[in-house]
Amino acid sequence: MAEPNILDAGQLLDRLQRQAQTRRQFVGWGAGGLGAFFLNAAEAKTAPAGEALNFARDPSTPLSVLPPQFTPKVKRVIYLHMGGGPSPLELFDHKPVLTRFNGHDCPESFLKGKRFAFITGIPKMLGGQFPFHQAGKNGTWISDRLPHLERVIDDVCLIKSMRTDQFNHAPAQLLVQTGDQRTGHASLGSWVTYGLGTENQNLPGFIVLISNGGTTANAGKPLWGSGFLPSVYQGVPCRSAGEPVLYLGNPPGVSRSERREVLNAVDEINRHTYEEFGNPETVTRIAQYEMAFRMQLQASDAMDIRREPQAVLERYGAEPGKTSYANNCLVARRLAERGVRFIQLYHWGWDSHGTPTDEGLNVGLVKQCKETDQPTAALLADLKARGLLEDTLVVWGGEFGRTPMQDNHAGGEETKFIGRDHHPSAFTIWMAGGGVKTGMTYGETDDMGYEIVKDPVEVRDLHATMLYLLGFDSQKLSYTYQGLDQKLTGVKPARIVSQVLA
Repeated sequence: MAEPNILDAGQLLDRLQRQAQTRRQFVGWGAGGLGAFFLNAAEAKTAPAGEALNFARDPSTPLSVLPPQFTPKVKRVIYLHMGGGPSPLELFDHKPVLTRFNGHDCPESFLKGKRFAFITGIPKMLGGQFPFHQAGKNGTWISDRLPHLERVIDDVCLIKSMRTDQFNHAPAQLLVQTGDQRTGHASLGSWVTYGLGTENQNLPGFIVLISNGGTTANAGKPLWGSGFLPSVYQGVPCRSAGEPVLYLGNPPGVSRSERREVLNAVDEINRHTYEEFGNPETVTRIAQYEMAFRMQLQASDAMDIRREPQAVLERYGAEPGKTSYANNCLVARRLAERGVRFIQLYHWGWDSHGTPTDEGLNVGLVKQCKETDQPTAALLADLKARGLLEDTLVVWGGEFGRTPMQDNHAGGEETKFIGRDHHPSAFTIWMAGGGVKTGMTYGETDDMGYEIVKDPVEVRDLHATMLYLLGFDSQKLSYTYQGLDQKLTGVKPARIVSQVLA
């Protein structure tokens, strides 16, 4: 009987590698080759109407700058995400009729066939908790909880008719940040850096800043993940206090030149691996190692708000050495100055249920306004004074609104906190900056703030509008995954909200 063919470890590894290479050749090269996918950036061009456009660049420089599809209005985005769902009825959507019905039983028509996160039985209607007044040249209605934003309200475009189909935090946050309520999809910031790259090769193109003690809201890291896009396009969380990125510095006893030598050796190994197997994630790994090396000098400078004059720190309410929304707003301006493409701020705490945890509208929302109002207004004013607002898009908003009836989340027990439940049918966001009309209010809800009665805006419409301002057709910016041309706005039609564009 013939001896069995027993392979030693080296032979077995070689066979497995060849099999893996053969499979990749069949799937990848048979479809036109990896070389065809990673075309030179100069060859990228606008696709014909209705045709998807997959962006391609030299794989060795995945964050190189690419031209937009058409002339953009802005170069960068600062997105201020207020996690938890701020109540427009306490901030921007003035409803005196609702106030007159305060304490009345909620109409059956508001409850029949509707789903809520916590409301049960028949809740009481709840009028606005704070006084409103008109401000600015156009008489924009605004709550007395936002005295600082009031001073720059003429630079803001309010959209009061946003709606979503998600009433729980995590899926609603994912929908707003990735275009889909499920995990695994690329975030808005990842799409932008995939399409445009970054102007500063010494800093990530997509940087995330988190306040409230590092709380990332319910959906967590997928909110800034790259999903099916190469991981080089995912957001990089940085800290406004302490070391900007953990473990970015050299270990004790290791000099920068020694770190460079180690990195050169690792890069060489990775490049050989890429030449053999052609996996784009290998190139991502090289790019990330190189970026981390360059960031050792650049990131600390960008995040160090101690370099700012005392008058600037006071305008923002920033305190060096602390982690705060105020510090993050100031860092966001510094990053915008340095050419970072997408800057995402997360501030959790707007979930205004009538519970001791959330502290309702009368305590919890008041705290959030005090923490965010001054820094937000200072950021807008600072960007404008430095000539940055004209080519920066600033977006403020949460994942949904709040109901016009009182939340009975506490099971009907009397508490000192007054709260509202999640409300997907109507909420408010605002935008400011390049290409956006100023001092404008778009959209309208009914007298109770319950349903939209004029100019509804879907989340995908907001995304399409943002991409348009950056120079993209949302129906053409795509990435091939699982046999489909994936898009931020999905398969449903998305419109550009042209009425808010300057």
